[in-house]
Amino acid sequence: MAVADHTVSGEVFDIMECADCTARFTQHVPDEQSIGPYYKSENYISHTNTSKGLVNRLYQWVRKRTLRRKRRLVEKMTGIKKGQLLDVGSGTGAFVKEMKAHEWQVTGLEPDGDARTTAMSVNNVSLLPVGEFYSLPAGGFNAITLWHVLEHVHELNRYMERFRELLSENGRLFIAVPNYTSADAAIFREYWAAYDVPRHLYHFSPVSVAKLAEKHGMRVYKYLPMWYDSFYISMLSNKYRSGSIKLFSSFFTGLRSNMKATGDIKKCSSVIYVIGK
Repeated sequence: MAVADHTVSGEVFDIMECADCTARFTQHVPDEQSIGPYYKSENYISHTNTSKGLVNRLYQWVRKRTLRRKRRLVEKMTGIKKGQLLDVGSGTGAFVKEMKAHEWQVTGLEPDGDARTTAMSVNNVSLLPVGEFYSLPAGGFNAITLWHVLEHVHELNRYMERFRELLSENGRLFIAVPNYTSADAAIFREYWAAYDVPRHLYHFSPVSVAKLAEKHGMRVYKYLPMWYDSFYISMLSNKYRSGSIKLFSSFFTGLRSNMKATGDIKKCSSVIYVIGK
């Protein structure tokens, strides 16, 4: 399908699907040196921390509620209350701040310089440039987290191989990504906000994530839902399709998507994959 960039440029990008692994790929994406301007919008909340507008205010509210849940998930799945954590794509540092406040030793990586500056000024956390990724110690992390980040990574297979090297023997890799097999994705099709081209280079299904992990000597231990995402994505998708958020319609679309996923987490709008060696 052809999908427009509704956030910054208005450009249209094709998305193709691999018939074998079922991953989808945005075509003709800007390279790492050229993609930066596509993130430069005050509406790109993970980098600006803005609260302007209803959608962004709701995003901020949800993020505050989910930070504690993410921390508890990491503690539960690793079996430890504090340890070494690597957070990749830290944005403005909210999750890094949460983990540090509970005595985790956290290394946060963020490619965007403006986001790193905001992380220090707003959350008082120091983040490293993503170029430090390949100089980190092998086997040094009990947990590695990517909250809606893997879809942005240009060197997908190289990163996955590196994650395996960086994990301790019983460590866990937490990957949260949108799921294009969800009901809300089927409803909105090319207007589904989680395609977010060209910033999202890849579009994952549960099958594709499992195959990707297996390719790099790991496996998915657990699939977990991100229930709020269906509502947020539905609001943005309605805005892209019709020009307005349509609050009640978005709520019922999100609810419908979650109900379909209740019996099968792999149908959730976004899925957290807990991966290990």
